[in-house]
Amino acid sequence: MPRILLLHATVGTGHKRAAEALSTAFASYPAAQVRVEDVLDYTPKIFRKAYAGSYLELTDHAPLVWGYFYTQTYRDPDLAQVTNYLRKVLESVGTNDLKDVLKNFLPEIIICTHFLPVELLVRLKHSAKLMPPIYCIVTDYGAHTFWTYTDIDGYFVGAEKPREQLIERGVSPERIWVSGIPIDTTISEPKDPALSRQRRGLPAQGQVITLFGGGVANERLRMMVKDLLVSGINGTLVVVAGRNESMRQALADLKSSSTMTLRVLGFVTYVDDLVAASDLVITKAGGLIISEILARNVPIIVIDPIPGQEEWNADFVVVSGAGEQLRMAESVAATAKRLLQTPFLMDYMRKQAKNVAHPRAAFEIAEKVMKHARERSR
Repeated sequence: MPRILLLHATVGTGHKRAAEALSTAFASYPAAQVRVEDVLDYTPKIFRKAYAGSYLELTDHAPLVWGYFYTQTYRDPDLAQVTNYLRKVLESVGTNDLKDVLKNFLPEIIICTHFLPVELLVRLKHSAKLMPPIYCIVTDYGAHTFWTYTDIDGYFVGAEKPREQLIERGVSPERIWVSGIPIDTTISEPKDPALSRQRRGLPAQGQVITLFGGGVANERLRMMVKDLLVSGINGTLVVVAGRNESMRQALADLKSSSTMTLRVLGFVTYVDDLVAASDLVITKAGGLIISEILARNVPIIVIDPIPGQEEWNADFVVVSGAGEQLRMAESVAATAKRLLQTPFLMDYMRKQAKNVAHPRAAFEIAEKVMKHARERSR
């Protein structure tokens, strides 16, 4: 069985989670040797902080600036070339230590869930210093110029749109597969919503709304929660604040209403249980969380998409018919109430989510890659 190297970058959490899902899928093959590495661990500290920090700072504090940069580099070929050149310079300085990983592990297959390592790998391939096939997983529902390399061995994408975008930029259609975005492999197994509620102490009766607060400004989240509590919806509102203690403090004085019970949680390891237990999920538009919710066929309200890749993800949800996208915090409660009081619309969204979901994406990608490996070894 081949040695498989999975490379990601901790710019957010989605790229790492996709790599981990693939690792689990490949582990189902006896004797497979799988290694997961964060490419940023092999860069100088100053580069690591600048690379990850600049993106997070922009998206958190200047999303419009990030959105302009993303849009311009997507639309303007000349600007994209300049940007790619600057990125190549940075990456050639910042990822030299990755070569030691390649030398020591001697991978026979390399899969990247972020575009950062691809540039170095492609250069090594061109110089005949790297022979293994290179695959790339696009972890959003749009493929920016940053993801585009015409000379790697294959792409796996979440939907037809990113496939079309890659083809427009010269990637061979035969090298692109619509597999879905790889998510936690346990989500491929059926889960009883009633048992999920029981496990997490949620009431068997009434409607459950889960609101994932990560990435939402505290004041906006507080407004949504206050409005939902007095909306007249009968049920339970679960708010997941993650490790954001200031978010929990911002909600500390809010109490359950006569119709809705409020539960505020910190970091949890049972996100999938909450999704499965929910009638409706309200969330930001990260590629992984969207894919996980779709896989459980739960209607979605997407809030505050970051300009750029999250807009592609949010649009995918809406175009698919699996949910709605809102930009105004004031509209969340009224929209949630309308959806929950319209059973045929909720049924339609659940059906559409099922139509576009890929709960077994990690397994399907692993199967395709291993098939290619067997064919090459003949």
